[in-house]
Amino acid sequence: MAWKILLCILFGYLIGGINPSYIIGRIRGFDIRKKGSGNAGASNAVIVMGKTVGVLIAIFDILKAAAAYWLATLIFKDLTFAAEIAGVACILGHMFPVYMKFKGGKGLACLGGVLLGMDWRFFFAVLATEILLCILVNYICIVPITTSIVMPIAYGLFGAQGVAPWFIKAENGWAGAAILSIATVAMLCRHIQNLRRIVHGTEMRFSYLWMKDDARLAERQRIERNGERYQQKKEAKQQAKTENH
Repeated sequence: MAWKILLCILFGYLIGGINPSYIIGRIRGFDIRKKGSGNAGASNAVIVMGKTVGVLIAIFDILKAAAAYWLATLIFKDLTFAAEIAGVACILGHMFPVYMKFKGGKGLACLGGVLLGMDWRFFFAVLATEILLCILVNYICIVPITTSIVMPIAYGLFGAQGVAPWFIKAENGWAGAAILSIATVAMLCRHIQNLRRIVHGTEMRFSYLWMKDDARLAERQRIERNGERYQQKKEAKQQAKTENH
């Protein structure tokens, strides 16, 4: 059984490691991790390569995770948690791909793919809610943070209440939710820096994607000013600490 679990993990991980934003960037002669936000994912692809390319990349990442979730149940039929294991492995493969020295994307689109793998109705319900939340808060990092928390909780609740047919494989209940929460922990860790940037006023707002040129310039200047202020405060604290010693 252990070897089947390892194969299932490897299966999901390798699918997740197919990173179109990085591949397309390399074809165009650059490393997307050195441009824009430095993230090898769909959101940064929108900033660096345009909305059309970014949307196509997002669709690909969603579908690859959904495929990993669906196919795992067919390939590993006698493995109880095959879908959950492959889904989490796919997210981790996208975030920490070996061929990219474990520096990939942040997993939002793949997380959406796992939701789609569970049930398309659940996927669109979460998508609509998160779009509204993102517009209200104006920071896209809130989406993966809240979605990654909601996913295992909803999965466990639906399974525990005996309404598993509404989900694919939700009959695994809280045990399956525990596996899915591995992705939650990984995604929360990856977004700590985003939360810190929000606090310091250096996180780019979601509305930047449709701002006009003058507004975009103002947004970049806001980030630069706040970044300089934060750096000055940091240096002042360090100097004060040195003088006290």
